[in-house]
Amino acid sequence: MESALSNAAFALATAAAFFSIVIASLTLSSGKPVEQLGKRPSGSNLWGWLFAYYAENVGIAGYDSSLGTIAPPLRVLAHLGCISTMWAVVALFMPVFGGDGSQGFIGAAFSTSSGIAFCLASTVYGGMMIYFHHILPGVSMPSGPRPHKIQRQPEWKDSVSTVNPTLLAKWRCAVAQDSHDATHSKFGFASALAGLTGEPSGRQIWTTEARSATSAVDASDDIVEVQKKDIPETPSFMGRLFNFGASDKDGASAADSDDKADQTKSMMSKQDAMIQTMAQGGREYFGFNPSVNPNSCDMVFRAQQIRNYVESGKSAPSMTDQPKTPHDAARKAAHFYSMLQTEDGHWAGDYGGPHFLMPGLVTAWYVMGKPENFLDKDQTALLQHYIIVHQQSDGGWGTHLESPSTMFGSTLMYVALRLLGTSADHPASIAGRNFLLENGGALMTSSWSKFYLCLLGCMEWEGHNSVPPEMWMLPNWVPFHPGRMWCHARMVYLPMGYLYGSRFVYDKAGSDPLIAELRKELYKEPYDSIEWTKTRHWVAPMDNYSPIPWVMKTLQDILARYESWSVFQPFKNAVRKLGLDFSLEYMQAEDLQTNYIDIGPVNKVLNMISFYHAAGGNLEDPRVAKHMMRIQDYLWIAEDGMKMQGYNGSQCWDTSFCMQAMYEADLLNEFPDVATKAWAYFERTQILSTEVSQASPAYEYEAGTYRNKFYRHISEGGWPFSTSAHGWPISDCTAEGLKASLCLMKCDAVQKGIEDKALNDITQERLEKAANILLSYQNEDGGWATYENNRGWGWYEQLNPSEAFGDIMIDYSYVECSMASVTALADFREKYPDHRSREIEHSIAKGRNFLKSVQRSDGSWYGSWACCFTYGIWFGVEGLIRCGEPLDSPSIKKACEYLLKQQRPNGGWGEDFTSCFDKDYAKDGMKMYGDDGSGVVNTAWALLSLSMAKCPDVDAVKRGVQYLMKRQLPSGDWPQEGISGVFNRSTGITYTSYRNVFPIWAIGRCIEKYGNEALTVNSSEE
Repeated sequence: MESALSNAAFALATAAAFFSIVIASLTLSSGKPVEQLGKRPSGSNLWGWLFAYYAENVGIAGYDSSLGTIAPPLRVLAHLGCISTMWAVVALFMPVFGGDGSQGFIGAAFSTSSGIAFCLASTVYGGMMIYFHHILPGVSMPSGPRPHKIQRQPEWKDSVSTVNPTLLAKWRCAVAQDSHDATHSKFGFASALAGLTGEPSGRQIWTTEARSATSAVDASDDIVEVQKKDIPETPSFMGRLFNFGASDKDGASAADSDDKADQTKSMMSKQDAMIQTMAQGGREYFGFNPSVNPNSCDMVFRAQQIRNYVESGKSAPSMTDQPKTPHDAARKAAHFYSMLQTEDGHWAGDYGGPHFLMPGLVTAWYVMGKPENFLDKDQTALLQHYIIVHQQSDGGWGTHLESPSTMFGSTLMYVALRLLGTSADHPASIAGRNFLLENGGALMTSSWSKFYLCLLGCMEWEGHNSVPPEMWMLPNWVPFHPGRMWCHARMVYLPMGYLYGSRFVYDKAGSDPLIAELRKELYKEPYDSIEWTKTRHWVAPMDNYSPIPWVMKTLQDILARYESWSVFQPFKNAVRKLGLDFSLEYMQAEDLQTNYIDIGPVNKVLNMISFYHAAGGNLEDPRVAKHMMRIQDYLWIAEDGMKMQGYNGSQCWDTSFCMQAMYEADLLNEFPDVATKAWAYFERTQILSTEVSQASPAYEYEAGTYRNKFYRHISEGGWPFSTSAHGWPISDCTAEGLKASLCLMKCDAVQKGIEDKALNDITQERLEKAANILLSYQNEDGGWATYENNRGWGWYEQLNPSEAFGDIMIDYSYVECSMASVTALADFREKYPDHRSREIEHSIAKGRNFLKSVQRSDGSWYGSWACCFTYGIWFGVEGLIRCGEPLDSPSIKKACEYLLKQQRPNGGWGEDFTSCFDKDYAKDGMKMYGDDGSGVVNTAWALLSLSMAKCPDVDAVKRGVQYLMKRQLPSGDWPQEGISGVFNRSTGITYTSYRNVFPIWAIGRCIEKYGNEALTVNSSEE
């Protein structure tokens, strides 16, 4: 027994030594400037990384906050420490083979029994590593199907509403420098001197400000004058289009009859009538009826762009000529879509959908005193209109457009409606209140909703679980640190922690009559009688998409004691101040890095409230004023009113896809103006790569010291989802931007523009930086995540505090991001074969293995960022084939067989949001908002996959192409059907561009693979 104890003691001492070295190294390296931050040594496993760490001198010495991991030598020591610990356990409990304990500590340690114990421990530990890393499904493999599928369906009253034409007539969409001028005009000249920073290119806002005479920009970035006398026509034009009925006091109106609509239309010119028809996107009226389709068609923006195009002297597509061949259909579609291109080269559009965003903005506006330059009376009327027209028949609102009513969406939308001035006895208020009370009142809403109620003073902070800001004071290398979280979750819970830790409450909550009314309206019981702490975990089943695990509930209960028990207060008060100070510093860094746009609308609003609090309610404080100047970036107007978008737009994403679509359809040279304007946009949009962006405060934060302190990945050289000023590059957006730029380099007009210096060049050095970022984004599993590397582990989801969203805690590798990245690297390698060729080849090979690893056994891939399997399969198939996978490989054949099984009788494919929510293919396809279960966007994605794989079932491909041609509208547009996008598994989001871009792309690729004639219906088949 003494020998066993000696063995165990020696093993424990060894483990302690290994771990001491690791912890000491991490402590000493923490916080130091690191030029190599985010650079992973090459190699396919730990031993390869260890070799490269020394041979190539790549990587940092301690913890890399960008990669979320420690240096290879320390990882080896940590593994040895784990083996030594297991060695100690085995040695303690195994029988002693020989020896009587007289050999002493060292002798026992090197005895036969100790060697057996060490070998056994190493074998068991090695087996565990193989099991976790090679046998169990990877952490990035989406689970599913869900056992509990969505059962309820949304339902609305069958009625048409239109925005008050007098109200709408004031608004226009301004982009680029025009948008900056409009914002500076709104906030005054003094504000403009220290106003907006960052590249104006890509910015899009809705404004009532008159256009500056020198704000238009052409493709070569030269300033051209715009005559002011040409501007005022747009409002009257928009007013005519929407003038179907008398508006009510809330800014909404209804179409009284077909006769009245006909009478109005007859008063319009033929040109106005043509523009209206084109902008309607196949719908019967220039208005909104959610019972037919709750998704906006983006009529307002499209009408403005089509009118500008026509009045510039260009011809719109013929409304009478019907395409005879697939190529004709693609060309007409490109012609139509070219009319929507903005003057700076990007495509704008509605990126709304979620219903929990705008109420947060309204809450901020209210608690900050309802400043007029935050939201004016016209904006509040348009916001009210949006809320009212999206209210469902049961009185509630969904979490997003196509969601059945939830307590999450309903509580927030009801409160916003009341804050905007709608009376308690308005029919919408009565119906909304009834829905809330029938479902348990606001105590049953989800945690994010409760947070806003606490800010308003409509709920006590004891009713919300703790969000301790002192978590940021943990050493960066601890297994659970907020810096390891997915950036969207991290950047939301950062200001939440500040506001929770500060116990921020609207300063007039105690005396404001409306707050007193809401305290009565939101709850079934008297407000003062509620035992708030007992309600912290309450949530309605309809909100509980991702039930909080028992581990997190236990921790939240412990934190509740930490917040309230006096014994903890001295410690809490000391560390909380440090946490609050760091939170403000981190939020300020986020604001400056993004030019006050912020990563998304939720943290945008919460950061603004936080600095309003820190500034003592001073709206003139630059940290507050600059936030208010960027509110317009998130607001969009469509036929359903004004909404808050899920981002400041999807400009770069949509434009990247469009250019690739036109390139594959062999149409770039037919639309040279479109190509050159798009090139100019991409050149200005590459992050921190232009003189304007490098002059902004964001550029200072690219230094390793700041990136290490604020957990930022490399930014310079990437492309964004939206605009350069937004500042956050994303793996797939960088990849699609790089691919689109490489496509445009082959366009004659772009080449000539660069040669003539009419266009700025995107130099090889800049493209190399984009490729370098893509290489740095690759995770250890071979895949690519979104904004950053995966810094955490799958067990983080056991700590997910949000009931409404799934898989938000870490940045997983996705099939979409991985396909985009490997194909971009392949395209880049073809153009520049000498740049890091060995690393790119190795990266592509790892990416190929990852794509195979996340394919389901039925041949499908789950799409995490759109609806859903048709989308995921396109990325999976194209990624594998571009990586060198043979067309007859099992992975490709199974994917094609899966798609062919899903083809509907009319030749199309269709899915709706339930595919994403349930993680299972929608059995009825796009039943509610498509065409007999099919949809043009899903059909396009399926065709992109089948044609890439050169599917031998030509008839199936032909039927799909003919379906797209049949659904094409006389204008060349396609109808807006169901919601296309999704995030966090449970929330839908709008991409109005998808209905235009992907059919062009699919038809073009099918023509390339099968030929135009093979896909054309001849007279004998008609």
